[in-house]
Amino acid sequence: MYDFNLLISYLRGTYSRARGEIRDILKRLGDEEPLIKRTFAEGIIGLKTQLDPRKIIEEVRRLFERDPFLFQYTLKWVPVDLWTYSDMDSMKEGIVKLEKGIRVDEKWRMTIEKRRYTQFHKDEIIRELAELVDKKVDLENPDKILRIDIIGKYAGMSLLKPRDIFSVAKPLIETQVKEDA
Repeated sequence: MYDFNLLISYLRGTYSRARGEIRDILKRLGDEEPLIKRTFAEGIIGLKTQLDPRKIIEEVRRLFERDPFLFQYTLKWVPVDLWTYSDMDSMKEGIVKLEKGIRVDEKWRMTIEKRRYTQFHKDEIIRELAELVDKKVDLENPDKILRIDIIGKYAGMSLLKPRDIFSVAKPLIETQVKEDA
């Protein structure tokens, strides 16, 4: 089973360059020897770092704001809290562990990303897993996101605040909106 604590998407066909970019960024942040490996899914790198994944996201965002050209090959950085198998029972066990982090006054949504996985349709997965979370849902503006990244027979699961995910595209959209205003 994977033990990565970050999943990073990259431009297809640029694995070596993306890997070098990740290594350089992690070195700047203080991790001299991160484990950076291909996953079973093309376009997704698994990263095991000794640093706090959410702090990495904060720092990556700051680096991007100062020098967006540091990010030539990586597109999205997502923390992973736990790994399970991608069968429904295993994912349900993971949801039961993670949903405890959603307070009664918080709204949430579920995001499913599937790669090299055909056992269940996204809608089936959401229907089965969402019933385990008895909190208010908000698809547009959630306080927490239960994210499940399914890669073949494994599922990386996370309970995230929206700012815990770094996307190269999102800061660009925010910048464009500010410029248009």
